[in-house]
Amino acid sequence: MSFCQRLTHVTGFIAIALLSACSSNDWQVRALPSEAAVSAVLDDEPDLNQLHALSLQELPLVPIPEAVRPCCAFGNAQKVKVGPVPIPFFRYANTLAVDSVGPHAFEAGTFSFQKDAPNGKRGTEHNGQMYTLKGGFIDLAHVRDTADNAIALFYRIYPQLGLPQTIKLPDEIGPRVIELKEFDTSSLTPRERWESAAAIAARLAYFMAEAHEVAQWHGYRSWAPWSETVSAYSPEDLYSNMLGAKIALGLLNNNLAMSKELYNQHMTQWLAATLAWLEPVSIAQTNALFDVIDGYWWDSNQALPSKFMLLKRHYELGDKQSPYLVSKQLAEQHASWQEIKPLYAKHNQAHSLSLSNTVHGIEIDKVATQKLIVADKFKHSFKHIPTALWQNGFTQADFKLISQYNQAQDTIELQQHLQSESANEVANPLEVK
Repeated sequence: MSFCQRLTHVTGFIAIALLSACSSNDWQVRALPSEAAVSAVLDDEPDLNQLHALSLQELPLVPIPEAVRPCCAFGNAQKVKVGPVPIPFFRYANTLAVDSVGPHAFEAGTFSFQKDAPNGKRGTEHNGQMYTLKGGFIDLAHVRDTADNAIALFYRIYPQLGLPQTIKLPDEIGPRVIELKEFDTSSLTPRERWESAAAIAARLAYFMAEAHEVAQWHGYRSWAPWSETVSAYSPEDLYSNMLGAKIALGLLNNNLAMSKELYNQHMTQWLAATLAWLEPVSIAQTNALFDVIDGYWWDSNQALPSKFMLLKRHYELGDKQSPYLVSKQLAEQHASWQEIKPLYAKHNQAHSLSLSNTVHGIEIDKVATQKLIVADKFKHSFKHIPTALWQNGFTQADFKLISQYNQAQDTIELQQHLQSESANEVANPLEVK
C-alpha cells in the first residue's frame, strides 16, 4: 500500500487524476465454442462439462496492472511530513464506511468513474480502511489490486494451460516473472481446465502481493521521495490481498469477467456482498478502534512516512491468513468504550482464509513460480540476509524466510527507535508532539 500516491490529492490531484483515468484501455474476451461444446449443447441431455470446452479470443489482451492503488497507511488521522518538515494542520484520514466504497474500476489509479451495475449510477472508486467483526481491518485497495491481478493472470494462463510460459510482471526491487512449467492436462475435463487456471491465477496473484510486502521493506518506492517502509508487513495487508484473490476466484468460476465493464460491475457487487458478510462497523467505530490500538499497533505521535508509526507487523506469509481482531480487554480500557461496546455484545470469531496449493490433482507451486531478481540499488538492503538466499534471485518459496530475517532486523531497529524517542523526551520534556 502506498500513501505517497494519495499525497497527489493535495498536490496536483486534477492532472494526475485525468492521466490515471486514461491509464488502462478497455478489454473484452470472447469465448469461442469448440466442436465438442456445440455437439454437447445440441444433445438431448447435454454434458455440462463439455459446455466449458471453449477457446478464448482476447480483444485486446487483458493488461497486467502496472502499479498498486494509492492507499493507505495503517491508522487514522495521521500527521504527515515531507522530508523533515511537518505539514501543519493536516491529518491524513483514510477510513471509510461500507456504503461509500464506490464502484470497482479495473487497474484504477487515483481517479475512476464507473457504473456499479448495467443501469446503475456512475461513481468514483473509494479506497481506505474499515473494520469488520470477522475480518478485522480491511484495506480496500489491497482487495481490489489482487483481484485485478488474478483476472489478468487467468487470461494468460487458461489459453496455454499445461504449456511452458513466462509472464513478465512490473519491476519492483528488480525484474520479476512468473514461470509456468509444462504439465499434463489430458485427464482434465473442460470445466476442470477452467477451474485449474482460475486457482493458479488466484494463488499467483496473492503471491504478487506477498512480493510487494517484501519489496516495500527493502526500499521499493512508487514515488521516489517517499519511503514506503511504514507500509511493509502492515497487519491488515495480506488478509485483504487474499480476500481479493478469493473474490476473483468466485468471479472467474462463475464466468463473470469476460469484459472490463462486466468485471467491474460484478466485482463491485461481490465486494459489497463480501464486506457485508464480514460484518463491517461504522466509520466512527473504525476510527474509535484505531484510537484503541494507538500506542500498541501504531503510534499517532509519529508522522508519515516514519517507519515506526507502524508498531505491529505481520510477517507470517503463506497461503493461510487469519485477521487480527481488537480484543475486548484492550477496547474496554479506552475512553471510546461506550461507543464500541455494542460490537462486543457477541463473541466475534475471526474468519481465516486459505488458498489451496492443489487443484484437480495439480500441485500449483510445482508448476507455477514467481521469481524475483534483486537489482543492484537494492542489494544493500539484503545485507542482513544470507546471500545464498537471494543473490541469484528468489521465489515465493523463499518469501517467508526472508520475512523472518526482516522481522529480526525490525526488532533491533524498533528498540533503537524507542530508545531514541525516550532520550529525546528526556532532553526536551516540554516539547509538544
